[in-house]
Amino acid sequence: MDARQGKLLVAIIDQFIETALPVGSKRLLEAGEFCCSSATLRSEMARLEDEGFLLQPHVSAGRIPTAQGYRMYVRDYLEPSRHATVVRRRFDTLKEQYFKRKDQERVYEAVSLLAHMVPNVAFAKVPHKSQVYYLGLSNVLKQPEFQGDPRLVSEVAEVLEEHLSAMLGRIAVDEEIRYYIGDEHLMAQIPSCSLIVTEYQIRGEKGVIGILGPMRMDYSYNTVALELAADLLRSH
Repeated sequence: MDARQGKLLVAIIDQFIETALPVGSKRLLEAGEFCCSSATLRSEMARLEDEGFLLQPHVSAGRIPTAQGYRMYVRDYLEPSRHATVVRRRFDTLKEQYFKRKDQERVYEAVSLLAHMVPNVAFAKVPHKSQVYYLGLSNVLKQPEFQGDPRLVSEVAEVLEEHLSAMLGRIAVDEEIRYYIGDEHLMAQIPSCSLIVTEYQIRGEKGVIGILGPMRMDYSYNTVALELAADLLRSH
């Protein structure tokens, strides 16, 4: 196969890959890759067909590559590097979306684990976004303080659903365990509750994980549980 035939085979395969339609001489000339007559191209295409590299599905149709044509293409003419920039850009976008989704799954799993460990609400603010996962409201409902005051239950639920993310943005959080106990200016709606929080990082992005419950919570137990859950997130 000479250089012009090789160029022709590549052009036909590239166009067929893009369109899934038989490729004729007119379309090849319109693409501006060949400086010859339509008759010359048709003659070369017929020769490639005779050699088994192309196939003409119908008499009036253009050509499509055969398996032998594809084999020649990938063996002698394939240039992956010409698509590298586009493919890498697409890959990087999808990879970031993949890792963000995995980050969210990890955070949710850590919150679920913590909610099973403590008789309070476990929560975490997800890196990259303002979303806060929380689980364990049913744990709080079993506490005497809440069983005796249905209004407090409603207020805790409101804080979790509407104010927790903003609240976490106003407080000091680092890798130490921080305690906010009955802090009225912080949790004016639920002054009989306490919040304990700490920071974690995933791929360089900071998040917050913590526990919300009555002031009567077991601070020693909860501190250890929270540290273990935070370490689970920090360990990856």
